[in-house]
Amino acid sequence: MTSAEHHINLQEIARDTLLRYGFLVEPPRPVLAELAQLAGPDFSRMGLKDLTGWVWSSIDNDDSRDLDQIEYLQPDPRGTRLYVGIADMTSFVERGSALDQAAMHNTTSLYTGVRTFPMFPDKLSTNLTSLLEGQKRLAVVIEILITSDGLAESNIYRAIVRNQSQLTYHAVAAWLEDQPGDGSPVTVRMLAKIRANPALQEQLRRQNDLAQALRERRLEAGALTFETIELRPEVLPDGGLELKAGTHNTATHLIEDFMIAANQATVSFLTSKGFATLRRVVRTPKNWPQIVKLAAQHGAALPAEPDAKALEDFLTRQQQKDPDHFPDLSLAVIKLLGRGEYAVAAPGGEAPGHFALAVEGYAHSTAPNRRYPDVLTQRLLRASLDGEKPPYSISDLTDLAEHCTEKEDDANKAERSVHKSVAAAAMADRVGERFEGFITGASEKGVWVRLLRPPIEGRLGGATKGLAVGDRVLVKLVSTDPWRGYIDFDFIARR
Repeated sequence: MTSAEHHINLQEIARDTLLRYGFLVEPPRPVLAELAQLAGPDFSRMGLKDLTGWVWSSIDNDDSRDLDQIEYLQPDPRGTRLYVGIADMTSFVERGSALDQAAMHNTTSLYTGVRTFPMFPDKLSTNLTSLLEGQKRLAVVIEILITSDGLAESNIYRAIVRNQSQLTYHAVAAWLEDQPGDGSPVTVRMLAKIRANPALQEQLRRQNDLAQALRERRLEAGALTFETIELRPEVLPDGGLELKAGTHNTATHLIEDFMIAANQATVSFLTSKGFATLRRVVRTPKNWPQIVKLAAQHGAALPAEPDAKALEDFLTRQQQKDPDHFPDLSLAVIKLLGRGEYAVAAPGGEAPGHFALAVEGYAHSTAPNRRYPDVLTQRLLRASLDGEKPPYSISDLTDLAEHCTEKEDDANKAERSVHKSVAAAAMADRVGERFEGFITGASEKGVWVRLLRPPIEGRLGGATKGLAVGDRVLVKLVSTDPWRGYIDFDFIARR
């Protein structure tokens, strides 16, 4: 099969897979009709704060055009003020509109590696609402005062902003760490942009310092340290296939820490207004005994009852002891912790916290171009800012929370399936080769193994009885089926 044929087939596979999981793959006609009527706002008539002169910047993936957030810092006598500007989707998409209904159906953008299927059409998500460099945009600004004691106070308001510097994770991490970078044209261009702008350099240094301080506080509270290697298969412009591995770096941690702070501030703000909130939670893990067993395999003893701080201490020791294999351990623990989900907290009520982040009162609010729960939260914010009643009842939010959780699960399954189809196509000529890996799933339904390099996952056959999540194994690739997304291995031996 030629590269071009791979490309054609994988496009069909991606589309068919998403349809099988019940996703819309093209905007319905009513959506296109609404989209045609959308235009940019008249900023002069809006009476909003004009913050376009600030040194805002964004940090995202190399190819991202659906930019949801920008960041800026200001010194304060009591500490530092962090400003996170979020794309203002509610000014363009009304509740119940065709655009809203389609977004609510999918609930998320889908990144298959073959083609991106955006939750909102490109005219919105990569244009009118995207916080692109040099463009005036509407934003919901989350302002947080951070002192030596942590998040002291926060405020939220609408404003007009302009992203001064659109940056990438690779370039920012390379600059902060004084490294040459990956050498790609995008990174080279971004590094030149940073080096030519002293004000931007000062912002990035101070942002990194603040992010590290925020992370240290969460780690002290029991947040978990993970380092995973994610398969990001990609069809290249020439039709060839590339199995990329996505990893975390200084810049991804920076944005993660700022978004956690912004999401906590959002919940705090809505709660202060007497509004219900749509929380993002990871419950206390039911598979804790298996996590205890996994730690024991590495010579560590965890308590019988779930204890985030004890687990973090174990993870930190293992990261220092065996950094090369820490991503494998991280993935095994993440699998055992279980999925995240959405839950509703009524005014004055509580929802479960986020076990892995060691935070209470955490929502998804910083990616309205890509996630529907963030749109829901932004509508709640907009109503509170405008002095209106909550736009959703507790019952409405509960139903939507369940729907968003289910569709997120479907999206993860569909994306993994397409990624495996790409991987199966790329690995087709390596049948018969041996690989090292570790067990990521073991139940009556089957045993699953993830290779160390490349980081692909497949079903494991042979004498698999007694294998458990986290076990290191040697396997042989026996078959691939790109159309079905199947990659099959046979067990050879434990490692």
